[in-house]
Amino acid sequence: MKKIKSVCVYCASSSKINPDYFEAAREIGRLLARRGIRCVCGAGNQGLMGTLADSVLTHGGEVLGVIPQFMIDEGWCHPGLTRTIITTDMHERKKRMAREADAIIALPGGCGTLEELFEIITWKQLGLFINPIVILNIDGYYDPLIAMLHKAIDENFMRPEHARMWQVALTPDEALEILENAPAWDPSIRKIAAI
Repeated sequence: MKKIKSVCVYCASSSKINPDYFEAAREIGRLLARRGIRCVCGAGNQGLMGTLADSVLTHGGEVLGVIPQFMIDEGWCHPGLTRTIITTDMHERKKRMAREADAIIALPGGCGTLEELFEIITWKQLGLFINPIVILNIDGYYDPLIAMLHKAIDENFMRPEHARMWQVALTPDEALEILENAPAWDPSIRKIAAI
């Protein structure tokens, strides 16, 4: 397993959510900064994205934000990130975020977060992304999604081996511990992508 130097965190921009999710974002930010791990995120200035970035920066860490121009035009970009990359669209944004990451952590989120998480799992299934993926299941938020993924395996839409593409953590500390000990993923697994 290669050393984790950069973690992409998928998370929401909503501000009207469970305070526990904000606490998890703050703690992930603190843990990344203390370990000298760069945080890659969507560069938003609100919700969990803004909280995460603020926490990393407050604790002396580095934040790389990746954001499409139309979001900057809307005033959604965090102004104080270490570095901001501007993309032409959402597709380029997600591709760049994945390329910059040695691992992924998914905090709770809505459609955008879910879409990012599903896409990166799909890329891993196809051998296009081989790094660790951790679903941070704060207060059981992801329980229905995890059940759905296992149902997909039970119904032969995926193989049992594919359940190793992601791991589930219940706390930020556990998420970082999983990343540090995650086994390498064999990209030749794409040979069993189809059932």
